[in-house]
This record gives sequence, C-alpha cells and structure tokens, in this order.
Amino acid sequence: MRIITLNCNGIRSAARKGFYTWMQQQNADVVCLQETKAQQHQLEDEIFNPSGYTRFLHDAEKPGYSGTALYCRQAPKRVVYGIGDADIDREGRYLEAVYENLSVVSLYMPSGSSGDVRQAFKIRMMDIILPHLLKLKKRRRQYVLCGDWNIAHKECDIRNWRGNKKNSGFLPEEREWLTELFDKHRYVDTFRCLEQEEHEYTWWSNRGQAWANNTGWRIDYQISTPGLGKCVKSTSVYREERFSDHAPLTIDYDFEIA
Repeated sequence: MRIITLNCNGIRSAARKGFYTWMQQQNADVVCLQETKAQQHQLEDEIFNPSGYTRFLHDAEKPGYSGTALYCRQAPKRVVYGIGDADIDREGRYLEAVYENLSVVSLYMPSGSSGDVRQAFKIRMMDIILPHLLKLKKRRRQYVLCGDWNIAHKECDIRNWRGNKKNSGFLPEEREWLTELFDKHRYVDTFRCLEQEEHEYTWWSNRGQAWANNTGWRIDYQISTPGLGKCVKSTSVYREERFSDHAPLTIDYDFEIA
C-alpha cells in the first residue's frame, strides 16, 4: 500500500507546476492533499479528476483558503467530513476515507505563525483532536493521519532549531503534545520507523534561500496506529520538482486495503 501526502498550497497552483503528471506516475493507493484553496466548482477540469481515482473534497467555507482532499484508487465504504466542531470543520481541515480494515485521513492543522488569535485556534484544535484520536484507536481498524501538522517534533526535524524555540511550530507545548501522542498514546511517526539521513524536511520558507540551502522543517507526517506502524517498508520525500512550498511525502506499507 502506497500513501502520498502533500500540502499543495493551492491545488490549482500545484496542477500548473506538474503535480498531477507526477502523481499519475506514482501508483499510489491514496493521495492526501491539504491547503487546496479552492471550491469544488473551480475544479471541474479533467486534470483534477485523474483516471483511476475517486476524488473527495472538504472545502473551507472561505474561498481560496485551507481545505483538504483525498484521491482513492479503491473507493472507500464511506467518507467522514470533519470532526464535529463547527469552527474547525468550516475550514475543511479533516477528511477521512473509511475502509473495512483501514481509515486514511487528510489532516490540516492550523498554523499559528500569523499571530495570537490563530495560535489560540491551533491550540484549541490540538485539544479537540487528541481525544478524537484516542477514540479512533479503540476501533477495529488501522488509522493513518496524513498531512501538515504544522509542528516540527524534535531538533532533528528543523534545520534552525535554536532560532525557532519561541516560534509557532516549534514551541515547547506543541512539541510536548506530539511527544505525548507518540510516547503515551502509542501513535507512530511512520517516517521515523526507518533510519533516515540527516536534514530530511518537508517544508521550506519562501523567504531567503531556504529551499536552496535546505533550511527546512519536517512538519508533514503520516501518523498511524501501532499496527500499521509495524508495516512501514519505505519512505521518501520528493524534491526533484517543486509543486509547493512543501514536498510530497510517500510511504509504502506492507498492508492490503480491504
């Protein structure tokens, strides 16, 4: 099973940069997109409906903002739009494809970098989604939550960690929240299931020479329940082309969707 996740920073922009051509070559079972920045009526062109996939969209109410998408090779039994919180769901931040033995979620956590109001919203979503994740673990299927979590967990996940200790995305309380998710509640950072080279990141600021110098952050994850974490076969971050300020994260699992 191959799953790809990408914050596309505008699905139409990513399409113009060749994302769908690349996607069609990857033979993925599920592709999770975040920050689609589009409404369904703006995505009628055939490029947004690639052959062999069923598409699902959870658009934000605000035009040109947020939003998530799923492309599924095998149609799911059902799809869950949102987590039941009006403020979060109107921004289209949670989209779940439900299979018999598996659920795949496209998740877009807020960024708090624009100021105190959005940071408070980010913390609120963290507080709401944690008990939701604990409920998911009790169900009789595996889960993988793919997307932009907007938190770099450890110092190895951010190039300039010393200079970002007081910045949203690397705050102590955010990092501790992920540590609790992994260590106490046994969710799995699947990328770290295999040995990785240094300086593997998934997002680079558009300021300065961040991309050229690989001054990045690893804030895009595929976070799974323990059973699926044992099935990780390979991981890769694709940087040969640039579809967004994020890079696609691909993970292969020794697992068959039923």
